[in-house]
Amino acid sequence: MIMDLGNAIKFQRKKLGISQGELAKSCEITQVYLSMIERNKKEPNLSTLKRLSEVLAIPLPVLFFKSLDESDIPEAKLEAYNLVSESLNNLVNSLFFPEPYGENN
Repeated sequence: MIMDLGNAIKFQRKKLGISQGELAKSCEITQVYLSMIERNKKEPNLSTLKRLSEVLAIPLPVLFFKSLDESDIPEAKLEAYNLVSESLNNLVNSLFFPEPYGENN
């Protein structure tokens, strides 16, 4: 899987107007580590992801969902994914992102 978790975290952080330094401090991690997470250079452990999702006010499963793209879906399930992904994305956006989330997410 090549989930773009870093971009999903970065987008939500920026949407909330939180600096990397502020988010890192709130999550008890370094700004350098957060920067590496946002650039998909480091994969955070589950406890760090939970703290990030809490501070960013987005449920962890939604964060995972927003980081998916077609390359994460097994080829055998790609047709089904393509049938429902736009509707699911719209539903998630309306529930958790009142403003447009972005074209790629």
